[in-house]
Amino acid sequence: MLRLSRGRFLSRVKGEPMILLTTTGRKTGKPRTWPLLALHRGDGWVVTGSNGGHDQHPGWYLNLVANPDATVTEGGRDTPVRARVADDAERAEQYPRFVAVVAGYADYERATTRTIPVVFLEPVTG
Repeated sequence: MLRLSRGRFLSRVKGEPMILLTTTGRKTGKPRTWPLLALHRGDGWVVTGSNGGHDQHPGWYLNLVANPDATVTEGGRDTPVRARVADDAERAEQYPRFVAVVAGYADYERATTRTIPVVFLEPVTG
């Protein structure tokens, strides 16, 4: 729906953007697109690999670890980005922002033994 409406429908959760993140499949090399809640940070975005509280990381996260170059689509506009996994201090600062938007993120954190990663998606310039 995000793609078909070019971001006009189902594009926000409590004022925060739903984006389409296109990664390169780590096994197939093919483009893989995932709808994700994102938070704006500067001119980029922050996403979190909650995977609904499951004990394995989501596929998009594993793809970004293998190849950090990706594309974010927001409002029908494509932006090339480079992913960077937050360090512990950055994660401690950013994850509560997700909980503030969707309280269920706190439940996801309690449901798993893994540390849920936070990833910065920074626009590639030049």
